[in-house]
Amino acid sequence: MSDTLYLSMWYPNLRLAALADKLTAVLGAFAAHGGEPRVYAATAWPVSWSESPVFQRVWGWGERGAEPRIAVEDTLELLHDDYAYEFQIGWSLWELETGGASDARWVREPRLVRVTGFGPLFDEGTYEADGHVRVDFGSDAPFLEEDLELDSVAARHVEENVRQLVALTLGVEKASGATARLLWSELGESLAQRLAARLGMGNQQ
Repeated sequence: MSDTLYLSMWYPNLRLAALADKLTAVLGAFAAHGGEPRVYAATAWPVSWSESPVFQRVWGWGERGAEPRIAVEDTLELLHDDYAYEFQIGWSLWELETGGASDARWVREPRLVRVTGFGPLFDEGTYEADGHVRVDFGSDAPFLEEDLELDSVAARHVEENVRQLVALTLGVEKASGATARLLWSELGESLAQRLAARLGMGNQQ
């Protein structure tokens, strides 16, 4: 069963004015680890997730996208301690493309990852649990492929996805100066434990 995968990061004594630099650093690190150099879209949420956005902009893919610093500056122009600032950026992983039993092949497919910076008062201090900056990777399926028979080819692509995830996690932590980070799932299950069990089963087949 697939789960939603997150990376939360915290920074000591973070002032609201410094949030822009942290978000710019995190978004800027994607290009070196399988991601796009430009931001696809951004949204500013007031007070809580149940409220309507006060800012939304879609720049687009590739060259049409916005450079991270420009995207962050535009979005955080409305800087409030009870706002959350969400950015979407492309990140490519190996996924199995199935056009029929004989046409299945592994391709690198881009997905939109969400990077969110939280003001200290947004949603009653959600940053305490979710981090000052949270990365939402979406489904963890590319790192496990639990619905596939894990042969040597599949195992190699899953392993490469996991290596890219680890490299990105370390990259954004270093670039933004995070002092604490947590890779976690919505259901509370350990990705590392599920992965070890998954690859263990694959090696026995």
